[in-house]
Amino acid sequence: MPLLRRCEWPLIVYFLYTAALSLVLHLRPPIPAITIGLNLVVIAGFLLLARAHSLRDRHFLGVFRDWYPVPLMLLAYREMGWFADPRHTVWLERSWEAWDKVLLNHWGLRAAIEFLGPLLPSLLELSYALVYTIPSFALAMLYVYRRRERVPDFLLQFLLGILIAYTLFPCFPSEPPRTAFPLQDLPSFLTPFRRLNLWLLSGYGIHTSVFPSAHVSGAFSGAFAMLRLMREHRWVGWFLLGLAASIALATVYGRYHYAADAVAGFAVSLLASALSRRIRGGPASRSPVAAASG
Repeated sequence: MPLLRRCEWPLIVYFLYTAALSLVLHLRPPIPAITIGLNLVVIAGFLLLARAHSLRDRHFLGVFRDWYPVPLMLLAYREMGWFADPRHTVWLERSWEAWDKVLLNHWGLRAAIEFLGPLLPSLLELSYALVYTIPSFALAMLYVYRRRERVPDFLLQFLLGILIAYTLFPCFPSEPPRTAFPLQDLPSFLTPFRRLNLWLLSGYGIHTSVFPSAHVSGAFSGAFAMLRLMREHRWVGWFLLGLAASIALATVYGRYHYAADAVAGFAVSLLASALSRRIRGGPASRSPVAAASG
């Protein structure tokens, strides 16, 4: 067995999980065969890369291993979309939507966001779109500041943040508020960035679940990881933390997620931080929130 990085195991375990799930859920053909075949190819890619890198310690092989997981994050998301249950009710969404109405309407969150017109709504929608760039941005910063040896550490925490959320999706079948309750509590401004997000989700969104929010869990997991790994250049982690907060707010305001999803996503990011610390075998004395404030 070639030596695998710790950050490669979460994806391997996840793709084994989805392969098994494709059989358990009794999906229509050829989804199980495609899922299993594709996942075996992905896992074989990890093993072949690890083997080649152990035999010939070439720089480009190490770099390729750094970036190999990045496109697989999208595949992990898309695969979960294949498991959507067509017999869907909205009983979960009704309770979540009731809380959102209090937050957006009675507590005035939407009015506060729209107080200056389309400015803040545009910034929030832009933040939501930028969630897809977080892993590439973080890896690029580690390269720029010559901290490439920390890439596996970042990937471990970030991948745990999104994959734990994806793994929970089948347990909470749900639709986003913008489709479960169309024309209710929508933003007042249809900004260009909102048009972009709606276009992306119309073609690439899934209908398995929105709970917990992987946007939120991934954004905060990336921010917490970079706050820890880039203490010499704290602006990177603080920038990502501000972006994560904007993304969490955008998910609720834009009706991409319920507030319950965002809260659960943040909880997943804390769990990912604790698990990554446990896997690394490091001290457990500081939480990511304490690291951000310290």
